[in-house]
Amino acid sequence: MKIVIIQYNAGNIQSVLYALERIGVSAIVTDRADLIQTADKVIFPGVGEASTAMQYLKERKLDTLISQLNQPVLGICLGMQLMCKHSCENNTPCMGIFDEQVQLFSSLDPKIKVPQMGWNNIHHLKTSLFNGVPEDSYTYFVHGYYATMGTHTIATTDYIQPYSAALQKDNFYGVQFHPEKSANIGEQILKNFITI
Repeated sequence: MKIVIIQYNAGNIQSVLYALERIGVSAIVTDRADLIQTADKVIFPGVGEASTAMQYLKERKLDTLISQLNQPVLGICLGMQLMCKHSCENNTPCMGIFDEQVQLFSSLDPKIKVPQMGWNNIHHLKTSLFNGVPEDSYTYFVHGYYATMGTHTIATTDYIQPYSAALQKDNFYGVQFHPEKSANIGEQILKNFITI
């Protein structure tokens, strides 16, 4: 099985590679269209800022390529957000695979920190991406922006308000948390994606 991690100017690729190695899976890191198109599974990670990431993808036509893939695709953190319709981070039009919007966390309580950094529960788990994952499991989050709840929401989290912890439409999956940093639960989710 050929697993491809899409290379672009957004970090955390190395930690995704290590997480896959821990579950006995090797992957290719590339931005080559032919290798991405012929992969069995595609992982689209990301840590960074939406507008510069989208600009990089558009310059290389990777935004169009990703949205036309037919094999299972997993967006992680910023990767998931870029698969949404629009991000309010620098007013960025995104790929529009998911209808949900990406908003900035806002709290009047000075004790509630933005960005959210650390472990939080995931609820209302749907689809085979969460096979063997108990309701209210803890996963690791680092983000100041979130995807709204909508028709593609397959898991939720509460931080300031409920939001989409995971999205799915057809062959496209997205998780706001970092499965590669979420210990055994994250490994189970990655295993589930590999076997979809």
